[in-house]
Amino acid sequence: MGYDTEILRVLAEAGKEGLSVRKIARHVLNACNSLFDPVEYSAVYAYVQQYLVKSAKMKNGLVERTETRGRYRLNLDNTSSQQLMLQFCEESAEEVELDSQPEDQSLSLF
Repeated sequence: MGYDTEILRVLAEAGKEGLSVRKIARHVLNACNSLFDPVEYSAVYAYVQQYLVKSAKMKNGLVERTETRGRYRLNLDNTSSQQLMLQFCEESAEEVELDSQPEDQSLSLF
């Protein structure tokens, strides 16, 4: 499943404040849902909740709980999560470069 990478991508974009389980599940649903492969919100929410709780309980997990109840963020003390932050930042920079390709400004003949 691609849910794991989407969860980590959303948490990387969220930053130090983190996000609630409901918002993370909504982002994952929007990223993974398609016309030909519909996904139910309840199934995505259950998976996201289970993944976050399991990852937060691990000593050196990628995810940690915040001070606010029900909010999670990437564990910045973990070297793997720091690498993920860099990787997602590089991917977003590449997307921006691809979007800003120069336009053809040559004159048309007709």
